[in-house]
Amino acid sequence: MKGSESAALRRARSAALVGLGVVVSAGCSGGDGGGTKGEAAELPARTPGAHSWTGRPCDLLMGSPPAEGFSLGGTTDSASPETREDVGESGGRALYRRTGCLADLKGPDGAFWELSATASVYEDSEPARHAYRVEEDLDRAHGRGRQKVHDTAYALPADDRGRPGRTLLLWNGDLLLTVSAYAPHGSTEREVRKDLERILGNAARRIEGGLREHDAPSPAP
Repeated sequence: MKGSESAALRRARSAALVGLGVVVSAGCSGGDGGGTKGEAAELPARTPGAHSWTGRPCDLLMGSPPAEGFSLGGTTDSASPETREDVGESGGRALYRRTGCLADLKGPDGAFWELSATASVYEDSEPARHAYRVEEDLDRAHGRGRQKVHDTAYALPADDRGRPGRTLLLWNGDLLLTVSAYAPHGSTEREVRKDLERILGNAARRIEGGLREHDAPSPAP
């Protein structure tokens, strides 16, 4: 990580490893019957890492299909190199930079879907954790139907002018990642849920992996 190791980061690593055990267990047992098995299978927990900002986030989604039978169409990067401020715990102002991608997807039947992703890379792990908890508390307070993927990621239903969709929020080290996907008009949530889960899981895994600084030292246990 950037700077010295913190107790918060050690806790994050432990939480992620516990989450990985939960995901593996759910996959072996056939899931909980609530439809989360697909998400968990596509997005296992990873040990927290350090991440870098990129001006070409859509490139991270290239190279393989978003999900089986899908293809990636037009993409638009929305990356800004400017540093932003986020109010952290006790009124502190944490610094972060944001990058994002908007992409069209073509389904197996030729219908068009939509994928969007926003990654905020913070100066340290603790502010990113705080931002994640704030979002989680807001979604919980508004009763938005949160569904746990693992200990540092959850999904919830979304809607875009009648298009059923899903949103995934993930925290990993100094990264806060939000990914949303929407099915074509006329679809039902029941019909498209599994494809939405696979698209979200694949996109989140590729973006987190693409932004990760693989040469950075691993957090201490």
